[in-house]
This record gives sequence, structure tokens and C-alpha cells, in this order.
Amino acid sequence: MTLQAIKWSKANGELEVLDQTLLPAATRYVQVRGVEDGWRVINKMQVRGAPAIAIVGSLSLAVEILGHPDAYEHKAALCQAIETHLSHLLTARPTAVNMRTAADELVHLANDLSENATCTLSQMRDKFVNQIDEMLRADVADNKAIGSLGARDILRDLPEGSPVSVLTHCNTGSLATAGYGTALGVIRSLHESGRLERVYCTETRPYNQGARLTAYELVHDKIPATLICDDMVAATMKTKRVAAVVVGADRIAVNGDTANKIGTYQIAILAKYHHIPFYVAAPLTSVDFQMPDGDGIIIEERSEREMTHVNNERIAAEGVTCWNPAFDVTPASLITGIITEIGIFEPSELINAKEIALAKRISREDVPS
Repeated sequence: MTLQAIKWSKANGELEVLDQTLLPAATRYVQVRGVEDGWRVINKMQVRGAPAIAIVGSLSLAVEILGHPDAYEHKAALCQAIETHLSHLLTARPTAVNMRTAADELVHLANDLSENATCTLSQMRDKFVNQIDEMLRADVADNKAIGSLGARDILRDLPEGSPVSVLTHCNTGSLATAGYGTALGVIRSLHESGRLERVYCTETRPYNQGARLTAYELVHDKIPATLICDDMVAATMKTKRVAAVVVGADRIAVNGDTANKIGTYQIAILAKYHHIPFYVAAPLTSVDFQMPDGDGIIIEERSEREMTHVNNERIAAEGVTCWNPAFDVTPASLITGIITEIGIFEPSELINAKEIALAKRISREDVPS
């Protein structure tokens, strides 16, 4: 059973998130009582991972609405409150696009419901919360599709039954999503098929998401894993028969340039040198179809304390200046394939993904229930 990072009850309007800043030493859930709490747990990285940020941010809005049913006198007031709250949530962490995608869709829904004369205020509230609730379930299904498609592609040209080792960076599992995971979902799928020999996970300095979180998930799920320091990637690729690299994404430009946790770019360069396929695994909500290339992606810069201190003990020389970008951008030319819930795309083909997804959605809606 995979870890549960998000606990949500629509019936009670209650939301709790696993405080990932305490892992692996302690397992503690934080109650989210509304949008301000949602903003705080995202900003403080108590919840992290682009899909999880979008889901927790949206669910915090649902909690806000359900907790104050009489706060809005009419639909226009509710619609305005939704837009204001979502705009605020977008400022918690700016690089990941999933929250922006969710916000755009939810604002569009709120406007449609507000303008629908046959929809009452109570119905608008219920329909809006139901849509957010559906996001949670859909994310798990999308992750399992990503896992299956990615595992199949990695194994495609390998001898039948031969085991594979893969390398991953940062945390992209149940702790970064609603469940199962994106890049870690691919690894889980390989493991479930009996074909995974070993996964090498980086420590992911300076915040150590790999050492603290990915390693925690892998041990929890009894997946064969080896933790390596960030500066051991080249040696690992040279000596450990790594068949593929699979990472997640916080934002993908339409040309395939991908923003992900700092250190991803150099791993992609090393994979290219060692002739190892480099995959990005992410839902379509991570693709910013308004962003032509990676040059326009805003890169969050975090506190120097993450670099200079470990467990509140200073490890760096006093007076040194620090640069602590949370992400870097991997050029599309270094990416073998982008694994989404609807298929695997070469970066140059990503522009077609939106149309394919829309066609599939329309097709599903045309099927009689």
C-alpha cells in the first residue's frame, strides 16, 4: 500500500496533509482549515510536488467554501471569492504550472455556474466542490496510466524478462501527487511487473527530497533501491548498467523544455553522454501550452539557509554568499520522451497532446451512460 500524503473528506469538509518537512523522522498530519492554511503548507513545503500542490491548493478552497456556507449572499460574490482565493494560492510557489492550470479551469467553471440562470447558489457551491473532489481521484488514475505507459516504453527494446535498473531525481511518488506517482509511478509499474532490478535515487540537495522522501517511499513499498549522492550520478551511469532515467516536472513548455528540481539538467547531460534514455513523466496539467520555451519559466529562489544549515547546524563558512534556485530547465534536445496519461510524446510532438486530450474527452462524453 502506497503512502497517503493527502487525507480528504468531502462529507465533513476536512483536509489533512502529511507534513513532509518532518519525514522520515516523524509522521504527522497537518489540518488545513482554509485557503490561508493551504497557502502556508505549500509555501513551507509541508506539501510539495507539482500535482500535489494543485490538489491541496484546490482542496483548501473547497474547505473554505464548505466551512463558510453562509458567507456568500449570491453567486457573483462566491465567484469573486473563488477568483481572489485562487490568485492568492498561485503566489505560494510560482514555478509549478499545475496550480495555474487548476486555477484557470476552476475560475472558468465558477463563471459558467454563476452565469447559469438555472443554477442556484447552493447548486453552484456543490458542483464546484464536486469538481475539486474529482481532481483527487483523477490524479491517481492518471498516474497509474503514466506508470504503465512509461514502464512499457522502457522495456520495449530490451530482451524479454531481463531486469532493468533506472535512476530518478527528487521525489515524484505518492508524497508528490494524490497517489502512486509520476516518475515513481513508472518505477512502481516496473516493480509490479517483476522487471525492476534496482532504482538509484539521488539525495537531491539542498532540501534532500530524495534522501528524505523518495528513499522513505521506496523502503515503505519494499522496492529495491540505492541512495546516491548528487555528485555520484556519472559514476553510477558508468558502472551500474542504468537502463533509463525518469524524472518528474514542475512545468513543461510547449517545445518540451522542462523545469524540474535543481540538478535535473546536469543529469540529462550525463544521460546523453552515456547514451541512456532520459524520460520526463508528468500529467498534461504540467504542460504550459502558453509557454513557447523554457526561457520564460519563472524559477523560484529559496532561502540560503537550506544550503548553509543541516538540522539547524551551520555547515557553511560564515559570510559566504549563496545562490539557491529550486529548479533548473532541461532543454528539449536532451529529453527522449515525455510520458503523459494519454501517451508518450517526443518533445517536438508535444504540441499535439492538447488536441489528442480534447478529442478523448469529447469521445468519453459522447458515450451514453
